[in-house]
Amino acid sequence: MKRWISMTIGLFAAMLAASVQAGAGWTDYVTVVELVPTGRHYYEIELQGSKNPSGCREEYRYYLNYDAPGAELMFDLFVDSIQSKLRLRVYVTGVCNLSGYAEISSVSASPRSVSYT
Repeated sequence: MKRWISMTIGLFAAMLAASVQAGAGWTDYVTVVELVPTGRHYYEIELQGSKNPSGCREEYRYYLNYDAPGAELMFDLFVDSIQSKLRLRVYVTGVCNLSGYAEISSVSASPRSVSYT
């Protein structure tokens, strides 16, 4: 019984440590490498070399649920950024999905980040 309790406490401590590592915040302004609408409940985004503050396993991959507030507007901004080479940054919530992608809640674009080459 003592062994089971200590294993349970150890597992809980490991889970707590993993959740503490995940952080929220903005990435750097970067270009969108890939935008993938999926048959699941979210779309996937890959950003080029972005500094991801979430601590999720996949450093450059993100996701946003289709039913999240503003999801359609953010999707449109991702599409526009791919077409115009506009650089974006995303706000990660600190939540990681089972694939190791970081959840996002906001997208920001800067007119100064447009590449005219």
